[in-house]
Amino acid sequence: MSTLKKSAPLSAKVASKPAAPVSTKRVASKPLLKKPVVTPTKRVLTPATAKPVQAAKPTTKASLAKAVKVEKVKKPKLIRDSFTIPKAEYVVIEALKERAGKLSRAAKKSELLRAGIKALAAMSDAAFLSALTAVPTIKTGRPSTAV
Repeated sequence: MSTLKKSAPLSAKVASKPAAPVSTKRVASKPLLKKPVVTPTKRVLTPATAKPVQAAKPTTKASLAKAVKVEKVKKPKLIRDSFTIPKAEYVVIEALKERAGKLSRAAKKSELLRAGIKALAAMSDAAFLSALTAVPTIKTGRPSTAV
């Protein structure tokens, strides 16, 4: 005879384990709540369905600051351009830059040119034409390099 021990049948092993405690209380299962699908609809207000206008709320500094932050100012589109200018007029631009620096207001070339454009735009037609006739016409394009 063999010395191997006979094991109990598998069904007996499962049956020998203590079963999980079974509750006698009845548990009500909660139904799964699904959010209703809402489709956007356009609402047309007629005079009969329109609501009366509410009185304006008093404004405070905080509410004004929020209103200012909401309004974003778009930066103007910048255009890069190049042009030809006589040396004598370029020296005038440099002198105007130094003059602005002495007046405690540093200025760039582009700021001076833009200020000049605004001054021209503010002139009357007669003054504008006389300013244009005072400026000699020059040949456009890059200067030739003569060696």
